[in-house]
Amino acid sequence: MPAVLEHPATLLESAPETPAAFPAWFAERQRAAWQRFLETPAPKRGDETWRFSSYKQMDFAGFSARSLVSSASQLVARSISLEEVAAKFVFANDQLIHSDAKLPEGVICLPLAEALVSHGDLVKEYFMKRDTRLGSAKWTALHEANLRNGLFVFVPANVEVAGTIEVFHWLEGQDTAIFPHTLVITGANAKVRVVDYFQSANDSDAGLAIAVNDLNAGPGSKLDYIAIQAFNEKTKVIQVNETGVAKDATAIGFILNTGAVWARNESLSRLEGEGSRSDMLSVSIPAREQEYDQRTFQHHVSPGAYSDLLYKNSLYDESRTIFSGLIFVDEGAHRTDAYQTCRNLFMSDEAEANSMPGLEINADDVKCSHGSTSSQISEDEIFYLRARGVDPVRARQLIARGFSVEVIERLGDEKVEEMVLRFLDDKFAHIAGGGA
Repeated sequence: MPAVLEHPATLLESAPETPAAFPAWFAERQRAAWQRFLETPAPKRGDETWRFSSYKQMDFAGFSARSLVSSASQLVARSISLEEVAAKFVFANDQLIHSDAKLPEGVICLPLAEALVSHGDLVKEYFMKRDTRLGSAKWTALHEANLRNGLFVFVPANVEVAGTIEVFHWLEGQDTAIFPHTLVITGANAKVRVVDYFQSANDSDAGLAIAVNDLNAGPGSKLDYIAIQAFNEKTKVIQVNETGVAKDATAIGFILNTGAVWARNESLSRLEGEGSRSDMLSVSIPAREQEYDQRTFQHHVSPGAYSDLLYKNSLYDESRTIFSGLIFVDEGAHRTDAYQTCRNLFMSDEAEANSMPGLEINADDVKCSHGSTSSQISEDEIFYLRARGVDPVRARQLIARGFSVEVIERLGDEKVEEMVLRFLDDKFAHIAGGGA
């Protein structure tokens, strides 16, 4: 059955209608978000948060939201990654097409559309409560106005979810736009890991994804979030990650970028309690003319907190990366311990990397450092591998793989690390075959 276009107007021309089943407060937020989208100027040259960005990529006219999916059963069959999981949800064009969960008592893990109806007050308490401050306020307003579904996870105090919650987000149809949303809340001393997979149904259809993640780590809890961005190279992506980390809690946020023609990642981690820790990690492998635009903000609100950012990019062909990161220490956030590192490995002479690390410190007795490095691949290493019978293409990929492993190993779970490496190897195979 062919996909049905439910919204004949393009994405930017008219306000979407909130489903009648959703609570009144959410409908009011969506109306306000649409108005905010209309009133917020589009990014322009001279905006510091969009420095070095390709503005031509933000022409989203022509995209429309579509609900129905023509290949649901095939997409479910293709949604395979980890062997054993605690729960698995599959969405296509923001519609739930499969779910399976075996979770401890008390854990609430539902499509967001269901959670808005059955646990509306809990969703309201945490839903998009932080202001976007890395440049995409207009696009997060568009996300909020169009939001129809996603995943809601609540893990009560002292409950540990063994295994991983997997969420697949498929994009199907020419010029289709989707708005995935993931909201995760951990109670005191709870533990959970969530993996979002973003993929295209085929390699030919242009698409748009504007995704937002709300991650809320309660006191003493551990929240791991992993995003695998593997859309086709005709898709554009804006992904905003907002993380709040309470006293003595730990949060890991990891992003793997292998797909999309253009991806804008904005990651903000707010250290809200003493003894909190945030690890912000990313591996990106752009090729041909792919561009990955990465903006980060490590916000130290409380004293005695720790944050560590490590981003690594291996750039092929004529690809581009932009990294702009800031460690911001509030007044009174003494004994802050914060690090920020971006490393670029050039696999060709035509690739381009722009890095802008930064610090703003308003407290005493802090330990903060930031830095960025860019280097060409070592010809000595290539020679070493070629001398042992490894062809030049494979030799370069082995070096890029090894360059990325330092980040992936920090995920701390062997099965998850193997899964991430499989996506990495798929990308290398695609490059070796002449694709992006």
